Amino acid sequence: MAAMFFTLLLFLSFPPSLPSRPFAEAPVTLDMDGNVGSSVAVDQSRGDEVRSSNSVRPKELNPNEPEADRSSTAQNNHRVKQNSSKSNQSDGTLTRHLPDIIIIGVRKGGTRALLEMLSLHSAVAAAQSEVHFFDSDAHYQNGLKWYVSQMPLSRTDQLTVEKTPAYFTCLDAPARILRMNPSVRLLLIVRDPVDRVLSDYTQVFHNQLQKHKTPQPIEDLLIRDGDLNLNYKAVNRSMYHPHMERWLQVFPRDRFHIVDGDALIRDPFSEMKKVERFLRLEPQITEENFYFNQTKGFYCLKEKGHEHCLHESKGRTHPNVAPEVLQKLCKYFQEPNRKFFELVGRTFDWK
Repeated sequence: MAAMFFTLLLFLSFPPSLPSRPFAEAPVTLDMDGNVGSSVAVDQSRGDEVRSSNSVRPKELNPNEPEADRSSTAQNNHRVKQNSSKSNQSDGTLTRHLPDIIIIGVRKGGTRALLEMLSLHSAVAAAQSEVHFFDSDAHYQNGLKWYVSQMPLSRTDQLTVEKTPAYFTCLDAPARILRMNPSVRLLLIVRDPVDRVLSDYTQVFHNQLQKHKTPQPIEDLLIRDGDLNLNYKAVNRSMYHPHMERWLQVFPRDRFHIVDGDALIRDPFSEMKKVERFLRLEPQITEENFYFNQTKGFYCLKEKGHEHCLHESKGRTHPNVAPEVLQKLCKYFQEPNRKFFELVGRTFDWK
């Protein structure tokens, strides 16, 4: 009875769905009125002008967007134009369709770096902004027509990818994504849970400074009455095991590829080759696509002579934390980490 009830839940109370394409096959497309089966077509002989009464162009830069997102949008617009000549398989038509690949998390695990590196491949079209469709009731009620409208224009020989790290910890996201496309490929990038907590705090710290607010010291957030504060959201987000367990109740293990976020920082080429193999992409990303930036202290990207580093908000220095607090964190995560390793069938070199 319990299994039957869960199955019913998966298919009830969802907005009307679009037929999703099997992985790496013909795209599901919408016409200008949101009808399934027609393409939003772009005449590449005339740049990005749409053969329709309405015009679809690369995403406009929004002055109200955070600087990091504006930079990524500009990069994506450049790639949309550049990618049009990368493959002789393209018939000159660009369309929007449901994603073939979703980067589901984790927050502060390296999702932006993973997306940028994956975008180096000519067979990938990436949505540069986090869509928050499956974790937001308000967005989800807009339906799949709205979701498709948030996807990038892509050729018929390209796979579409979007990333929203909040999906990993959202209770509703797994079943909603299954409803959208049971064949979707899921990328999860994880890093040392202790480092992820510190990175999470660092982002909030700088966001509060930008809003002229006074951030709380990290020790005040991590410790309550001498013990680790398990209600601190940053700690919960580093508890990979219960979230992964929930996803595996909906999707089989072979739908996931786990990216080692710490290894991606040290040796991005090796990690991206694993991603290419999982996605069944023709090997294309090379060591020449990466160079170590001594000033920033991490790898940046090179593509056709153009160099690109992640926004300055990435790779910030973590706060100094008292050794006894770090020890509490390391000890606390030992058992959840062990359970996570068992779930995914591999280990990571974490504290």
